[in-house]
Amino acid sequence: MTGRNMREIVLDTETTGFEPAEGDRIVEIGAVELYNHMPTGKTYHQYINPQRPVPAEAFAVHGLGDDFLRDKPLFAAIAQDFLAFIGDAPLVIHNAAFDMKFLNAELGWLSLPALPMTRAVDTLAIARRKYPGSPASLDALCRRFGVDNSGREKHGALLDSEILAEVYLELIGGRQPDFGLATGPRPDAQTDQTESWRARPRTTPLPPRITGAEEAAHAAMVAGMGEAALWNRYR
Repeated sequence: MTGRNMREIVLDTETTGFEPAEGDRIVEIGAVELYNHMPTGKTYHQYINPQRPVPAEAFAVHGLGDDFLRDKPLFAAIAQDFLAFIGDAPLVIHNAAFDMKFLNAELGWLSLPALPMTRAVDTLAIARRKYPGSPASLDALCRRFGVDNSGREKHGALLDSEILAEVYLELIGGRQPDFGLATGPRPDAQTDQTESWRARPRTTPLPPRITGAEEAAHAAMVAGMGEAALWNRYR
C-alpha cells in the first residue's frame, strides 16, 4: 500500500539459533504499529516456548533461557493473534530474510500460508543503499541518527522493534516525510495549521551523522589521492 492512510508493522524476533531447518525456533516476537509513518502506540509482544533447549550462544544474545520460557505458550497457540495483529500491512524488519525465514517456518509447521517476501521492507538493505560501505547494524544506525539505545544491553524483540521504528523513520526522511506536502485533508491536524506551516532554521543544529571512524577513513582515502585531489578544494 502506498500513499496516505498506510499501516506498517515494525517487527523483530529472537530465536534459538540461525536455522529453522536445523531445529531452531522463535522464542520472542515484538512488533510496533505505524500509521502514516507515525507510531500509534499499539504493540504486539509475546514470549514463546521453543520446545527445545536454548543454546548458550543464543542465551548470551537475548538472555531468554529454558526456565523462563518453559511456561510460555507454543507458537501454535499465539499464531492467530499474531497474524491478526500484522494483518496485511507491510513488515518493516532489519535483515528481513532472517526473520521472515523463521516466521514462515513456524507458520509452515502449522500448515498456515507463508508471508510473502514482497511484504517485507528491509531496513538493512535500505541502509546499505543509502550509506554504502558504512556499518549498517541496528546499533550503528542508532549512533548515526542519535537514537537512544542505552537500554539495549541484550537483544529484546519489542525494544528492538521500537528502536527500529525510530531508525526506519530516519532512513525514509524523518518522522513526517510528507509534512506540508499532502494533497488531501489531514484527519489529525487543522487545515489552517498545515497551510500556515513554513520551514524555519533549527534552534539546535542536528548532530553530525558521520562517525569518527568514517571521517578518518575518508581523510586517509583523500590523502592517498595526492595534493591534486578534488576533495582538497573543499577542505
